Amino acid sequence: MAKREKVLRMSVEQPLWRALRGYRILTLLYAIGLFISAYDEFARPWVAIAYFAVLTVWTFATLPKVANAAACTKRFLTADLTIAIVGILLTRVADSVAHIESGSPTLPSIWTAGSVLAFAIKGGWRWAAFASTLVAVANLVHRGSPTRDTVHAVVLVWVASIAIGYVVEVARASERTLARALEIEAATRERERLARDIHDSVLQVLAMVQRRGAVIGGEAAELGRLAGEQEVALRTLVSGGLTPVSRASEDEAAGAVVRAVEEEADEGGPLDLRALLAPYAGSRVSLAEPGAPVVLVPAAARELAAAVGAALDNVRKHAGEQARAWILVEDEPDAVIVTVRDDGPGIPEGRLAQAEGEGRLGVALSIRGRLRDIGGSAELISVPGQGTEVELKVPKQMSRGMR
Repeated sequence: MAKREKVLRMSVEQPLWRALRGYRILTLLYAIGLFISAYDEFARPWVAIAYFAVLTVWTFATLPKVANAAACTKRFLTADLTIAIVGILLTRVADSVAHIESGSPTLPSIWTAGSVLAFAIKGGWRWAAFASTLVAVANLVHRGSPTRDTVHAVVLVWVASIAIGYVVEVARASERTLARALEIEAATRERERLARDIHDSVLQVLAMVQRRGAVIGGEAAELGRLAGEQEVALRTLVSGGLTPVSRASEDEAAGAVVRAVEEEADEGGPLDLRALLAPYAGSRVSLAEPGAPVVLVPAAARELAAAVGAALDNVRKHAGEQARAWILVEDEPDAVIVTVRDDGPGIPEGRLAQAEGEGRLGVALSIRGRLRDIGGSAELISVPGQGTEVELKVPKQMSRGMR
């Protein structure tokens, strides 16, 4: 099937940027409202009017600059903070001394905090500390002496901006960790899929060559020995494998990026599971199925049929060529259940765990791994001397949700 690369971009910062854009507009309107309500108390109101005209144009013109971290450049942050500080210092020129001493707010008022928060979201708590310190100095210069209200406002902005900056840094680290975990999971699934395919073909051929070579002897024995060595090396490779280095976005502040290769959706409609299982029936394998079609989406039907094939391969390999096997297909209202039973000697207790530790992943990957990938389950029941039974179950609801 065709492959496609799925790109996931994760960024918990985007809601913060959207909130900042709204904050800048609302605080601009609030600052203008404060000025209008105290217009008569200003000594030079035309200075304030000129400043608010500039601030209004700047706020709306730079909304795209606070849309995301990539657009919010250092040059913009510097200019934005400069306008905020100039507004604080211009308050002493525009306002009357009596009004200032009564505790009136500065011209930009709480709009200034938006500039500081932009520093925090863009660069973390260190940038926030730098910007809030400059704003604190400007406020102290404006007041002339540290009053209780001034100190309270300065400390509030300083603590809030640093806290938000720290949260942003933690969120970025969490995003990178999550991206790495998702890539490891995707790489593990791909490795398991390859391991299943290799187990179903190459490994079994190598194992057969090793056994037949040992029986024939001579040069064939040497060929069998080499095949056995390659089988061990290949099992080690597919049971280990490498995971890719997690990708970072072009702009690190834009969030973590995960790229995973996925199979394209199957073309065509649902498949009848009976048609896929029919080739397994033979002189030593009996197939019992419903009279009506057992419909599953293509991916689920193929994986379920492949798991049945893997179970029959295990029967031939471990129970012998003369062992008999029975396949029972049950079409339940909420699930499709396929049971594979044999009359072999059964599996000794602890043998499956031992085989998995040795890299023999027939049951772990070719059966359970396939069912897990399609939302199903595989149960294995074996009693020494009484054969083995494998029950494969695929919920229909999970099957419909697969692509």
